[in-house]
Amino acid sequence: MGKKKGGKRMSKKQMTEALQTLFGENPNETYNFKYIFKALKLDTHPLKMLAIDTMEEMAWDDYLTKVSDNSYRLNTKTQVQEGRFRRKPNGKNSFVPDDGSLPIFVAERNSMSALDGDRVQVTFMARRQRHIKEAIVTAILERARDTFVGRLRVEKDFALLITPDNILAHDIIIPKKKLKGGKNDEKAVVKVIQWPDANHRNMIGEVVDVLGKQGENDVEMHAILAQYGLPYKYPKAVEDAANKISADITEDDIAGREDFRNVFTCTIDPHDAKDFDDALSVRRTDNGRLWEVGVHIADVSHYVTEGSVIDKEALKRATSVYLVDRTIPMLPERLCNFICSLRPDEDKLAYSVIFEMDDEADIKRWRLVHTVIRSDRRFAYEEVQETLERNGVKDGTGQPAPPAGPEGYSGEYAAELITLDRLAKKLREARFKNGAVKFDREELRFDIDDKGKPTRCYFKKSKDANKLIEEFMLLANRTVAESIGKVKKGTKAKTLPYRIHDMPDPTKLENLRTFVIKFGYKMKSTGTKGAISRSLNTLMNECAGKKEQKLIETVALRAMMKAKYSVHNIGHYGLAFDYYTHFTSPIRRYPDTMVHRLLTKYQQGGRSANKQHYEELCEHSSDMELVAQNAERDSIKYKMVEFMADKVGEVYDAHISGIQSYGIYCEIDENHCEGMVPMRDLDDDYYDFDEKNYCLVGRRHHHQYQLGDAVRIRVAKANIEKKQLDFTIES
Repeated sequence: MGKKKGGKRMSKKQMTEALQTLFGENPNETYNFKYIFKALKLDTHPLKMLAIDTMEEMAWDDYLTKVSDNSYRLNTKTQVQEGRFRRKPNGKNSFVPDDGSLPIFVAERNSMSALDGDRVQVTFMARRQRHIKEAIVTAILERARDTFVGRLRVEKDFALLITPDNILAHDIIIPKKKLKGGKNDEKAVVKVIQWPDANHRNMIGEVVDVLGKQGENDVEMHAILAQYGLPYKYPKAVEDAANKISADITEDDIAGREDFRNVFTCTIDPHDAKDFDDALSVRRTDNGRLWEVGVHIADVSHYVTEGSVIDKEALKRATSVYLVDRTIPMLPERLCNFICSLRPDEDKLAYSVIFEMDDEADIKRWRLVHTVIRSDRRFAYEEVQETLERNGVKDGTGQPAPPAGPEGYSGEYAAELITLDRLAKKLREARFKNGAVKFDREELRFDIDDKGKPTRCYFKKSKDANKLIEEFMLLANRTVAESIGKVKKGTKAKTLPYRIHDMPDPTKLENLRTFVIKFGYKMKSTGTKGAISRSLNTLMNECAGKKEQKLIETVALRAMMKAKYSVHNIGHYGLAFDYYTHFTSPIRRYPDTMVHRLLTKYQQGGRSANKQHYEELCEHSSDMELVAQNAERDSIKYKMVEFMADKVGEVYDAHISGIQSYGIYCEIDENHCEGMVPMRDLDDDYYDFDEKNYCLVGRRHHHQYQLGDAVRIRVAKANIEKKQLDFTIES
């Protein structure tokens, strides 16, 4: 006979003592409900519910810390902690502890005028009955920034800087003698010269640069760059150093390099690109049995020596920044668009990965060599796509061109392009079979007139021509990473910056699983990396073409972690590569230049580089990548609002692209511009925010606004200064 359940009873006091003992004996452990029930022998539903309720109260009293919806650990923190301050325009500021635990509310009166991103010290306040946990800022340890961008308001005796995004508790006061000629309503960059203290609540600043008249395209783009601390001018000393570099390639430069100048080589880039940092070559080798494909990358490190004035500026920037109407390059224009750029019909120095592969794209041999190349043709993606389709390629099917007829393929260098496309498709097929996650992202693009005004807004989808280049770049990046990181057991790998991507957030993945069940789909949220990614790909394939496709893709993307740079390799989850780095874009990314230098050093027998030093460079590069992405996003938002400014009052079909507690984001179907319906305009009911199901639900009428729903909107307001589009729902 089985053991009978239900014999054991416990009072709340006994349950509290049992839980205190369990967590007290194991202060560093996190326990989930399943373990706790087993450890305390809680085998009935009432006992389990009593334990859950008791732990909820113990977390409220700060005895326990809630780690997830079903796990807790002992709270071992002190009342005083350090972390980042996050300022919100609505006054709901928060403190984010350094250990990554949940943010704590900080009222404005308790903020010490801390600014967004400041490192602060806080003290937790005593918890009031039925009130949320609060903290009070007791010291500002480090300011996140000291320069701000905004609009000048010039009064009789002083001036103020008005920032558009409400990131300051008080406007910055500027003495008249510190205005630098700035006039009322002009955009300016202001540096704080005196911070608030016990006697003064306002910041005092001085104008560093007057950008110009508000609303002018160059002024607004420079303002976005300045807001993120990104340079909008190139230092003269760096430009001068670049101008002294000779573009001539000498015999000494060529000595020791493999010569590919007589092998068919081409670049494939966007039609408006100026910096060509990668090229492909292809030819038959090994008595016609193999294909030799060369991935040739601009040899930037030959021209930019470590520690030079150009190198220091490149490191500081860490990446080129791509705003809607311009590129702010990492390297001076003479280098990125002329000397290093793999321009057609010019001899160029490159660092190349040369692959020998069969018709199935199985690699038989490869080598990493410094080369001299000569590009035969500069192709735009559209040209290559047209050549592929003219010869029978149907985009998106994954099928290569059929065999050529008696007259061969049609188009300039068509046979070479079709060969590269066919091999790329084999590589892509193998990558997805190996567990790579399949997300075909669309990019928002604008057509801009000569004054910088947007005339069209559209999505650009990645086609076969783009994927051709992508596959060979991925192959080169993976191969050079493996050559350093993949070592024999017991051997220590040399230092290399990797591009790493962690597994998806488990909680968000589980939310996705339960969410897609409502649409009739199944997926795994636990298991091996490969099992989860294959399940995700199956889900993407099954929902393709269905009305819920965009919704499910959006929720799935939110479960993904961000890729970053690190010398501590954990692999790249999204690509399903155990080793991956960035080698293929040294003109526009500093980590690629670091990788080039280290690979060259190791090929020459050099010792492993300092890990800590390179990890710091990786962290800086990851940080600057995020800053550049935010600036790019702001330029897109600005152009969206500018594009819609003369369309206020017009009605459009749209779909819900985001749900927040403060409103609904909607994307117009026709032009993909996104705006928000503020919660205050949803006045037909009181709406609750259901975060797990990505919807707002009305209390009285139960009307629901769901992520992905089709809606009809009216453009209510276009605020160019704040980069905000406001919509209203049309009933």
